[in-house]
Amino acid sequence: MSNSKYDCLKIENQLCFPLYACSKEIVRRYKPFLDELDLTYTQYITMMVLWDKKETNVKELGEKLFLDSGTLTPLLKKLESKGYISRKRSETDERNLIVSITDEGMNLRDRAMTVPEKMSCCVKLDKEKADQLYTLLYEALNTMTKNN
Repeated sequence: MSNSKYDCLKIENQLCFPLYACSKEIVRRYKPFLDELDLTYTQYITMMVLWDKKETNVKELGEKLFLDSGTLTPLLKKLESKGYISRKRSETDERNLIVSITDEGMNLRDRAMTVPEKMSCCVKLDKEKADQLYTLLYEALNTMTKNN
């Protein structure tokens, strides 16, 4: 006999579990494609922001990627050691650390162009379902971040 009092603790009743498992699986599937670029997934999403913005400060980058400075600092140091980015203090506010993409970092973008297409073969959702999932995930993310 099932004790419905504890049904809320069943893993199959948790919204967070399929999100966690799916996220983990997607990052695992990215790995071989990103290994070709010598990037981790977190480095890759950081580069995606910088390919678009060219320059940003660490605070804005962390907000965009939902990463704290404890995660970003070693990640940015690693990308800098690879020659993909540079970091410097803002001339107007020394507390601000500015991250800029280098020419070598911009050149990496051409090599990364195949990654989204390769990944689309791994996640077999039609466009409509993928768009719905994208919208729902951002809705959930926005409600969680507004409550912080």
